Amino acid sequence: MLQEYLPIDYTKSLAHLYQPLIGVHAVTLYQTLLHEMELQSDSSPQTHHTLMNYLNIPLDEVYKARLKLEGIGLLNTFKKQVENATVFTYEILSPFAPSDFFKDAMLSQLLMHQIGNSKFHALKNHYYKEAPSDLGENITIAFDEVFQTFTPSIEAVKPKEENSKPTRTEPSIDFSWMVQMLKQRLIPVGKVLTQENRKLISQMVLLYGLDSYEVEKSVLWALTEENVLDTEEFKTACHDLFKSKHYDTPIALTEKSISPKQQVTEPQTKEEMLIQELETISPKQLLEDLSGGNQASEQDLRAIREVMISQGLPAPVMNVLVHYVLLQSNMKLSKAYLEKIASHWSRANIKSAKEAMEFAKSEQNKFQKGAKQKTSYNYKPLSKEIIPEWFKDRNKTKQQPKVIQNSQTVIDLEKEKAELQALLSGKAAPHQNRSQG
Repeated sequence: MLQEYLPIDYTKSLAHLYQPLIGVHAVTLYQTLLHEMELQSDSSPQTHHTLMNYLNIPLDEVYKARLKLEGIGLLNTFKKQVENATVFTYEILSPFAPSDFFKDAMLSQLLMHQIGNSKFHALKNHYYKEAPSDLGENITIAFDEVFQTFTPSIEAVKPKEENSKPTRTEPSIDFSWMVQMLKQRLIPVGKVLTQENRKLISQMVLLYGLDSYEVEKSVLWALTEENVLDTEEFKTACHDLFKSKHYDTPIALTEKSISPKQQVTEPQTKEEMLIQELETISPKQLLEDLSGGNQASEQDLRAIREVMISQGLPAPVMNVLVHYVLLQSNMKLSKAYLEKIASHWSRANIKSAKEAMEFAKSEQNKFQKGAKQKTSYNYKPLSKEIIPEWFKDRNKTKQQPKVIQNSQTVIDLEKEKAELQALLSGKAAPHQNRSQG
């Protein structure tokens, strides 16, 4: 089925703009599904063998082509069980018209890397015509200045969005760090992080795989004297950062090995739960969790951000580092201590929370073997006041007293600390009764 009418020049988009990105099989599958819809005489489904015959490719190639269409935003797939058969329904989405294609930052950048600069600009000059900038003042009057109704509809007078096309999958990014960074530099947040700029930043992160500190560098580089984000300068900065890390690696769409029955493995052990949490939350959330839900201080956030940017640590690694330093320093966050360990981890090229946890454990074991005194990589006894709520049993209610009221509560807290210490030392924690949560 078709979601909406296609643009009149959609075939030009498929041939010249989409085909270099997703290949001939995917484009041919799209066109086959589109014309097959017209041949359907009834609602009875056909087998995929029909598509295999039309395209003259095996079923696994049909499946790969389908995934490319889904990923690029040209197809939605629905699956349901009917009696003894599995029925797939394909909803065809409209491609961008050629002029709209070049308004999408990620797709246009991908096309440029795929076909080369000269050919890209030739296509852009042919298909994308910018509106003249010297049209004068826009004096068009609004709906409510011409018409009057008893109950005006918000939807009726709402202007149509410029790109009211099929929704494309875009990465969700936590902009809280960038907001804090801009505020610290007295840069107007609303002027920089507009809706269009947020979309552009999200797309560049997805395209180039940038870390948060790299995005901040690119944004600051591309800001004009009037604190306006120069989009072309920002794209160039992102690309330069990518090249500095990956050298001659080309930017191109590559296929992931996706299995139809691919499932996400749930964390089973205490350590896996901790690592998963450290991989997904932001350092700001971690600080607030470790402080019992209280708001993180500006001083701590500034120290973390500066260390992240200077040492180039990803957020999950920074989470492990913050957790490590807090436990070592009796819940005090020392910037000097952060920098000392961060420089070591940066040289070790640690990229994930799991790698950081394993590295911390291996370093601790090395020092424990030959040193009697505590070193910068040995955990000190854990504080008796605070245990992060998210590290406790998540299936139990989180109604823990903030003040230790009796001896039983003290014993439970000590059990929690013993388990955490066992994880960090690489030893299995003894089995304990967690009835108290």
